Amino acid sequence: MWGLVRLLLAWLGGWGCMGRLAAPARAWAGSRGRPGSALLRTRRSWVWNQFFVIEEYAGPEPVLIGKLHSDVDRGEGRTKYLLTGEGAGTVFVIDEATGNIHVTKSLDREEKAQYVLLAQAVDRASNRPLEPPSEFIIKVQDINDNPPVFPLGPYHATVPEMSNVGTSVIQVTAHDADDPSYGNSAKLVYTVLDGLPFFSVDPQTGVVRTAIPNMDRETQEEFLVVIQAKDMGGHMGGLSGSTTVTVTLSDVNDNPPKFPQSVYQFSVVETAGPGTLVGRLQAQDPDLGDNALMAYSILDGEGSETFSISADAQGQDGLLTVLKPLDFETRRSYSFRVEATNTLIDPAYLRRGPFKDVASVRVAVQDAPEPPAFTQDAYHLTVLENKAPGTLVGRVSASDLDSPASPIRYSILPHSDPERCFSIEPEDGTIRTAVPLDREAHVWHNLTVLATELDSSSQASRVQVAIQTLDENDNAPQLAEPYDTFVCDSAAPGQLIQVIRALDRDEVGNSSRVSLQGPLGPDANFTVRDNRDGSASLLLPSRPALPRQAPYLVPIALWDWGQPALSSTATVTVSVCRCRPDGSVASCRPEALLSPAGLSTGALLAIITCVSTLLALVVLFVALRRQKQEALMVLEEEDVRENIITYDDEGGGEEDTEAFDITALQNPDGAAPAATASATPTMRLDVLPRGRAPRQPRPPAPADVAQLLALRLREADDDPSVPPYDSVQVYGYEGRGSSCGSLSSLGSSSEAGGAPGPIEPLDDWGPLFHTLAELYGAKEPPAL
Repeated sequence: MWGLVRLLLAWLGGWGCMGRLAAPARAWAGSRGRPGSALLRTRRSWVWNQFFVIEEYAGPEPVLIGKLHSDVDRGEGRTKYLLTGEGAGTVFVIDEATGNIHVTKSLDREEKAQYVLLAQAVDRASNRPLEPPSEFIIKVQDINDNPPVFPLGPYHATVPEMSNVGTSVIQVTAHDADDPSYGNSAKLVYTVLDGLPFFSVDPQTGVVRTAIPNMDRETQEEFLVVIQAKDMGGHMGGLSGSTTVTVTLSDVNDNPPKFPQSVYQFSVVETAGPGTLVGRLQAQDPDLGDNALMAYSILDGEGSETFSISADAQGQDGLLTVLKPLDFETRRSYSFRVEATNTLIDPAYLRRGPFKDVASVRVAVQDAPEPPAFTQDAYHLTVLENKAPGTLVGRVSASDLDSPASPIRYSILPHSDPERCFSIEPEDGTIRTAVPLDREAHVWHNLTVLATELDSSSQASRVQVAIQTLDENDNAPQLAEPYDTFVCDSAAPGQLIQVIRALDRDEVGNSSRVSLQGPLGPDANFTVRDNRDGSASLLLPSRPALPRQAPYLVPIALWDWGQPALSSTATVTVSVCRCRPDGSVASCRPEALLSPAGLSTGALLAIITCVSTLLALVVLFVALRRQKQEALMVLEEEDVRENIITYDDEGGGEEDTEAFDITALQNPDGAAPAATASATPTMRLDVLPRGRAPRQPRPPAPADVAQLLALRLREADDDPSVPPYDSVQVYGYEGRGSSCGSLSSLGSSSEAGGAPGPIEPLDDWGPLFHTLAELYGAKEPPAL
């Protein structure tokens, strides 16, 4: 028996749930092939397709969406229907007795689009399945409840200016959360709300394109476009969303450069050197970046030879600079044309050209004080050597370009002529020699001549003057080096001994040609042969070998062929030596100085050593004996003086009219009384004697040392001209003008062994010494 499952559809209001019933599964049994056997076949009783539930329905009570029924259920109440799966018991509930399925709450397809459920019929008493369970799907049917959105908005795009109509700018994309497979809820249409007539949008793809040609960035650089997306195919009642697209026009080189003025005027002083900036020219180009880079050039040849123009580091301004030195006296103004051209030109926009502009430039040269200008950049003068001082060398000339009649003064900078070999006339620039010149010492003299304007010493210029000293025959030839050679005593006659070379420092004509000649005659010990190239060969004569003796001195005569011819004589030293078989020198000692027969070199050295030792002993003995005799004598001739003399010069008083006169410091009162004219003047004891007293003959010295010392001491005490003078002398004499005389006690006279004389009272010195008298003066006792 087949179990039939029917789905009862409930139509409530606008609700509709459709289920398609398939052939039920059938369990059957039967026998096949042999009697008594039963063949069993089982079929599934539940085959379900998908069902639909409209989303977002919010009714007052659960809504019936369908009913389950099995042919097993005969209405006796023994069948119970069960529902399991997604949302069972919460979203979907089933009546166990009737099999009615209800939805308990509003569903949102965007949250969950379908539910998978499992239906089963069981025996109520034993829960034994009456039918196998079957799975079915409930889909939530979409309604248009979500507007389109632009997840990537707002948008920013760039398009070149001057683009053609229809140039793609950007594509915008909106998304609708509704089901695109059901109705038109997710069918979108794009439109432009703001941005017309400059841009358009494709309704289906959302591609934004330019709508008009020749949009100029220099006019408007940025546009704000509003794009709308509407579902339901754009029909009324559909939901919509919008976004913004900021479109920026990128720059292209569609504008040529343009000078803001047609004529430019500049001025520059004539002293401006090459590279000096004259002025700036700026052509205007509204383009940006590389499209605005410009190059400048001078069109006329007149200006391009004197000036140059180039773009600055930013490629915008043209820098006009001096190319060659300017001269106000030669040319006072320049006129030429300057062209500005874009460096990068887009062929697509050539129709908007030409991409260049031309302006006229006038440069005025201003006069400036200039130093004198020499007639030549450098001077080259010549003069013969050995000429007398004052010989004319040459002349330099300079003039003032600003005032040709202005006088010029010439001078030679000292550092360029340290030896003062030349002089120059300050008025006319004539250069003469100041000393005789020697070409062999200095061939070139590099002078620096200074020309200064007489009216303005700050205006001065310099020039280099190279003076070449010309040669004349003033140096006699001489040997190139001192020659000291040798020859073996076994050498064959005519053998070459030495090649002698001559040197002549002169270079004029035949002065450098030198001839050499040696001793002539048959008795000559050597032969000198002139090689006629400034050298000569020294040869052995054609006679027996020379004896070994003191070195031979060979005279050599040298002369040149200058005008006048100069000559000199030199000497070549030749030693005759005994040589070994290989030609090396064994001995060059002369025969006359050989050791005597029977005495060897060692014996001679021993004799010389003995003699030297005896002489040394004799000298030592004499020195010791003389030292012993001088130990008993006083050194009479030595004058050892250690004087410490302090000159406290306070002046010679009011009557001192000769400053620093040492005689004013001497105390005339301390000197001894003047003697008669015939007597010898007495020498002062407080000053160094000016002359030595005549020495008296001494008596024989006693043999006793103590008596000798006492005798010498007495002689020294009586003789004022002998040391010691170890006294500290203070000159306190204040002159004769003071009534008290000198306050120093050094000059007070006293008798040897006597009492001091009477002291003058201080009261008698005058009113100036009244206070001193009260302090230190001795008061006389009152008279009785």
